[in-house]
This record gives sequence, structure tokens and C-alpha cells, in this order.
Amino acid sequence: MSETPENTITFDDFQKVELRVGKVIEAEHHPNADRLLVLKVDLGDQQRQICAGLRDVYEPEQLMGRNIIVVANLAPRMMRGIESQGMLLAASDEDRSKIITLTTSEDIAPGASVS
Repeated sequence: MSETPENTITFDDFQKVELRVGKVIEAEHHPNADRLLVLKVDLGDQQRQICAGLRDVYEPEQLMGRNIIVVANLAPRMMRGIESQGMLLAASDEDRSKIITLTTSEDIAPGASVS
């Protein structure tokens, strides 16, 4: 049997993560951070503000109207003076020269559960 990595979580831990589809309805540069964008995201039953470290690879208008995958039950956190109420999922290469947001391949209603 192979050794279990230190950062392994249980299936029960993973089930606590609420992933939902969010539609970006507003996007702007964070006024106090060089690498952050501030997004307003429609989650169907509510709107959330999310700060994301995408400014070095995306202009705000590139994210407008895009469906993204959001961790919806993450505790809010202040990021350089602005509250972030979730986290979007993205992938990057090792040197962060390329970052892509995880999106839906087809149109689906904001708030749809990701499983």
C-alpha cells in the first residue's frame, strides 16, 4: 500500500466544500493591491464580492459575463481593505505566467451546484 501524503483530507472533509457556478456581473481593479481584481458574482440566490489574484493576467472586461467555479462556503476575509466573500477556482503553471479560471463548458444557471 502506498504512503498517504501529509495534506490528505477525508471524503467527509471534501464534502464540506460547497462549489457553485457564479456569473461575473462586475469586475474592477482592486484600489489597494497590484495583483487583485474585485469581482461581483451572481450565485443565483445572492451576489457575492470576491477578490482574486488575477490582475496580472486578466483585464476586468475579460471576466465579465463568464461563468466561474466558486467556493461558496469559505469564510469571508479582508484582502487589502476589501472583504472577499468566497474564492474562485483557477489553475496556473509553476511561474504564474499562465493562469486560467475554471469555467463551465456550457451555459448553466448561476448557483448551480458543482459535484
